[in-house]
Amino acid sequence: MNSIKLTKSLEDYLEMVLILRKTLGKVRVKDLASALSVKMPSVAKAVNLLKQQKLVNQESYGDIELTTLGETTAKKILSRHLLLKNFLMNIGVTEEVANEEACLMEHILSPETLDCIETFNKKFEK
Repeated sequence: MNSIKLTKSLEDYLEMVLILRKTLGKVRVKDLASALSVKMPSVAKAVNLLKQQKLVNQESYGDIELTTLGETTAKKILSRHLLLKNFLMNIGVTEEVANEEACLMEHILSPETLDCIETFNKKFEK
């Protein structure tokens, strides 16, 4: 299997497709554009790139659906985000700031660092 190559931006799109599907039941281009504060042509381009990597399916002008691989990948991205958000809140950062900064951090931290943060969170919550 080819390894998946996702930019920060494409990870954000994939994560948001998962979140919107959970909240809205279906995901349209305009939903993604609104949620990510981007223009619809930007969403269309990103969706095409995600389709090329077999992460989403979309019929012409239809709903955007995650493939099995896309859902697995999106859940990993969302899990990293929530791990980092919880970590930041555990050390006293407000929820709003923690959410924003977790979004930035989730793309750059190594698996080793994420493992250490997960271990810290578990100790903190006991």
